[in-house]
Amino acid sequence: MSDVKIDLKADTKTRILNTAERLFAHDGFERTSLRDITREAGVNLAAVNYHFQSRDSLISAVIARRITPVNEERLALLEKYEALPGGPTPEQVAEAFIVPVLEAGVRFEHMRPMMGRMLAAPNDFLKHVFETHLATVGKRFIVALEKALPGVPQPELYWRLHFMAGVMSHIIAWSRVLPAMTNGVCDLSDNEALAARMITFIAAGLRAPSPFQES
Repeated sequence: MSDVKIDLKADTKTRILNTAERLFAHDGFERTSLRDITREAGVNLAAVNYHFQSRDSLISAVIARRITPVNEERLALLEKYEALPGGPTPEQVAEAFIVPVLEAGVRFEHMRPMMGRMLAAPNDFLKHVFETHLATVGKRFIVALEKALPGVPQPELYWRLHFMAGVMSHIIAWSRVLPAMTNGVCDLSDNEALAARMITFIAAGLRAPSPFQES
């Protein structure tokens, strides 16, 4: 990737983050060495160690830079809908979960393929994403689902949150597949239309009776 242009006006820490994000997305975590990152970023190894201390800390910083603002927007939407009379609807919970990701736009240019790689490697996903960035947010969404779906047992809510996350993960990891499969008929570039379809689909699943519910 030596033909990639580096923004030499960016500060050293930002250059390292930008380069690491691009290389992690392109080559994956295992195949990307610190030497690859320093060479592309035009910095030395001491600069990486100074700003990030370790390779794992660098990975965490790359992910946090993109996921933290998205999670903040998610929680802000949840709080907005939870404050409404009657609490949130399933559609509003789904909206809070997916729309901030879709609206991240260019900020997720490299995050999407990186997340796709991590979703294919569950240990990486658990270590670098879920435990650090999503576990606490997940608990907040369970609380919101309890309000949106009163009477649904908590274990069932965990299943439904898991399936909602699966829809979101599939869109992230397979965003290029559907347009190719449909010869462009299904266009994922219209975020508003995509969000509406996802929310409708997810809310129907959230509302569905449990297959184990007693009659």
